[in-house]
Amino acid sequence: MALQCGIVGLPNVGKSTLFNCLSNAKAQAANFPFCTIEPNIGVITVPDHRLTKLAELVKPVKVQPNTIEIVDIAGLVKGASKGEGLGNQFLGNIRATNAIIHVLRCFDDDNVIHVDGSIDPIRDKEIIDTELQLKDLDAVSKRIQKVEKMAKTGNDKDAKKTYEVCNIVKAHLESGKSVRTAPISEEDKEYIADLFLLTEKPVMYVCNVDEKSVVSGNQYVDKVREAVKEENAEVLVISAQIEAEIASLESFEERQMFLEDLGLSESGVTQLIRAAYKLLKLATYFTAGVQEVRAWTITQGFTAPQAAGVIHTDFEKGFIRAEVIKYEDFVNLGSEAACKEAGKLGVEGKTYIVQDGDIMHFRFNV
Repeated sequence: MALQCGIVGLPNVGKSTLFNCLSNAKAQAANFPFCTIEPNIGVITVPDHRLTKLAELVKPVKVQPNTIEIVDIAGLVKGASKGEGLGNQFLGNIRATNAIIHVLRCFDDDNVIHVDGSIDPIRDKEIIDTELQLKDLDAVSKRIQKVEKMAKTGNDKDAKKTYEVCNIVKAHLESGKSVRTAPISEEDKEYIADLFLLTEKPVMYVCNVDEKSVVSGNQYVDKVREAVKEENAEVLVISAQIEAEIASLESFEERQMFLEDLGLSESGVTQLIRAAYKLLKLATYFTAGVQEVRAWTITQGFTAPQAAGVIHTDFEKGFIRAEVIKYEDFVNLGSEAACKEAGKLGVEGKTYIVQDGDIMHFRFNV
């Protein structure tokens, strides 16, 4: 599953610094690679101590972690929905992403000029929200025009329902709110799914703070939390400046000592990637053999055949059963053979809901 999170933010809020920290392999754990596909896209592995532990026990030829693509979405300024800045290019980039990481400036620094002359993360948030909402409003209005005649004169139930849902969404957008908070059901969302609305995407707000605010936040962070409480959005507090300093340190041990001195257990970048995974409602299962120990990304709630299909579609089509070992059992007993002997290997059928951390082996016939 190629998962993408787009980083957005006004100029000089710390967005590019954060992206550059993400794009520096040293900013992460010892075995935490990042590569750049294009100048503004990087692929970064999802930190997971369970994968490291399994690799220690199995000693495979190869270890393959989960990955997320991070996209630096440039050109987002006031008027972008009408083509200002990089305008349509940024909108194309953001439409392809699964979730939005919205960086807000929550620090004072006279040496870093704000594009609007003062520090106000709520105003900054609203500028970007408005641009995205205007673009969504345009898309929804065009769809209403397209289906209106069929909805009012024909017997097309889909057209009627699409018209109804689009009008609810249109009124919501016109009131200055994002689609993700619109009063429509999950079933109703199917009628607008093909519009790929920007403000329907899940969002995470990253408050970029100074060093002294990184542990407990500040007044700007409090304002952000208050402003987004109805959005069901994650709010992370990160100092891009600290992340840049971590990225400049050579060894894993040096980076850990630096974090401990600041009272932090892990880097902001690691928190961000883990939170992005949570935001997208994803889970991980593992396959563990001598050739490869691998993490696989699935959506929470996947059945065993769906999870098998992530490896290969043939696995899903010809699914017979799944052999499942719980991560804790594998670690406690030390091997697949020991788990079998202790009766800790379960055999599951087509209706089994895969749990985060399951170690799986699929039997299939094509």
